[in-house]
Amino acid sequence: MYVTTSVSITLVLFLVGLVAMVTLSAHRMIEQVKHNVTLTVVLSPEADSAQVARCGIVLSAAPYCHECRYISKEDALEEHIRSLGDDPSQFLGYNPLLASYEVNLSATYANPDSIALVEQQVSQFPYVKQVLYQKDLVDLLEHNVSQVTLVLIGLAVMLLLIAYVLIINTIRLHVYSHRFLINTMRLVGATPWVIKRPFVARSLRMGLWSALMAMLLLAGLFYYVQYTMHIVLIPITWMNIAIIAGVVLVTGEILTLIGSLIAVNRYIRMDTERMYAI
Repeated sequence: MYVTTSVSITLVLFLVGLVAMVTLSAHRMIEQVKHNVTLTVVLSPEADSAQVARCGIVLSAAPYCHECRYISKEDALEEHIRSLGDDPSQFLGYNPLLASYEVNLSATYANPDSIALVEQQVSQFPYVKQVLYQKDLVDLLEHNVSQVTLVLIGLAVMLLLIAYVLIINTIRLHVYSHRFLINTMRLVGATPWVIKRPFVARSLRMGLWSALMAMLLLAGLFYYVQYTMHIVLIPITWMNIAIIAGVVLVTGEILTLIGSLIAVNRYIRMDTERMYAI
């Protein structure tokens, strides 16, 4: 019964860890997409080299900047020719394009409200002529990110409810096999806590071992996906490992503790005659 219960809890915790891994992976992909949101800071043609350099320093040091890249007038002309196939300098006699900075925003600032504040702040620089960004794309990105976040939250809540039901029922079956032992301890005068203590301790040990086994299964799956299938779900960092391990361990310990307390309390309050009837 102990082994069967541990295996059942291990499988449930494996699913919990899998959802935590998928959530971290989705969060990483969302951040990568948000880092591609670009703010184009068009510089004034009157700005000298010192002002241009000062602008780059200010933008690079700003909290909303993830990456800043300077595009000179010549680079802008070359990119225009590659994109559209025509050279405006040939029939105008001069290069009409202006130097600019391409600012990839941090994920925290890649939303319509924050970008509007950043645009207002950067536009006040005396050597900045115009600030451009794709407002429709930002609005669409914010909408899609909100939808994905809601789906992930709903999935996590649903799985936690399933994990709660499965683990509680598994622990209840485990305690059920010891119901007459609980009744005997109650009849000889043992206090409720004395009766609960061994079951709680065993359930916590069961939750710990099940969590460790679930972590091993997750590590094996992660190794297979990343090093055999060459699919990078999440970066291997101590933070990500700690988050997944913490979710699995805390879920296992809390649910087994709750399950054991609920099940033991039920049989402590139950009459002896009813124990033979169930």
